[in-house]
Amino acid sequence: MLALSLRDGVSVALAAMPERVQAALVEKANALAAELEASVQQKLAGGVLNPRTGALARSIVTTIMESAAGISVSVASNGDVKYAAIHEFGGTIPPHEIVPDKARALAFAIGKQVFARRVNLPAVTMPERSYLRSSLAEMADEIRDGLSEAVVEAVQ
Repeated sequence: MLALSLRDGVSVALAAMPERVQAALVEKANALAAELEASVQQKLAGGVLNPRTGALARSIVTTIMESAAGISVSVASNGDVKYAAIHEFGGTIPPHEIVPDKARALAFAIGKQVFARRVNLPAVTMPERSYLRSSLAEMADEIRDGLSEAVVEAVQ
């Protein structure tokens, strides 16, 4: 999960700032979070991955938490999609056997209909197809500048 947080010394200083600065930061964080989520969604709509069901795109959630300690923005997959991490980071799926759990045979199409009692899959190496980290990296300067501008505008 990716998170952009203001913590430690920054959060203590933020808690001491006037409420209008905090409000400006929250407003800007909301706008930037929406932009970041839109960037992630664009990558999941064919920019990085070609969607089949849209389940991964639907699993993307934005959470903004505001407290006296600071503001935390998170754009992440909600964890319902098992293949989210391997697309984001890449990795190797070890060799394994697939067996039917509710039927006597597996059925699939490889040009024609095929039935099998079990299938032995070799190891598969998935390349990294970052949609979260790459979106954050692309927007890092914009996020930093946007939050700085929000503070400057609120102080003036």
